[in-house]
Amino acid sequence: MAERSEKRREWVGRVVSNKMNKTVVIAVDRFVRHPFYRKVLRRVTKLKAHDEQNACQVGDRVRVIETRPISKEKHWRVVQIVERGQPA
Repeated sequence: MAERSEKRREWVGRVVSNKMNKTVVIAVDRFVRHPFYRKVLRRVTKLKAHDEQNACQVGDRVRVIETRPISKEKHWRVVQIVERGQPA
């Protein structure tokens, strides 16, 4: 089978919810500079990701990769649990 040549997006974020079956909600923090005031602002993006084994717990730091659409809002897949975390 041929390897995929395109680069898929990969993000690292924290699990904020795992109440759905085989789905987790990931919060990804990113920092942007305000165009006029130059203050650094924290923006949070929430993603729904596929977790096949239901292994992720709230507070875990995970790596997700872009994949084909699995449902209406879910087009990310959990690749790796980077570190186990304490629920906040």
